[in-house]
Order: sequence, then C-alpha cells, then structure tokens
Amino acid sequence: MSLNSILEPGMLVRHPNQPDWGIGQVQSNIADRITVNFQEAGKVVIDGRQIVLQLVHTDSF
Repeated sequence: MSLNSILEPGMLVRHPNQPDWGIGQVQSNIADRITVNFQEAGKVVIDGRQIVLQLVHTDSF
C-alpha cells in the first residue's frame, strides 16, 4: 500500500520529480488518478501507479 491510497481532498503534497511546482492541494483521488492543484503548475492529474506523492506536514511551514 502506498501513501497515495490515503490521500484525501485538502491534503498538501509535493511531486517528488517536480519540486519547482511547489506545494499542491489534493482535489480528488479516484482509482489511482490524483488531481492536485499545485502553486506553480496549476491543476495536474497524477497517475498514482507511476508517482508516489510526498505528504507535506502543515507544521513544516
């Protein structure tokens, strides 16, 4: 089981291969398709079978 399976709308994440996208907020997580709204890249649909997003802890700001 990967971290992606617990992601819910509102959670904050980073893309491990695209640090320049900044922090993203999960919009939806349906059948390994995770829609995230990133600060610098806008809305992106991630294939959760290919990329494991990194959870951002809110106390790290």
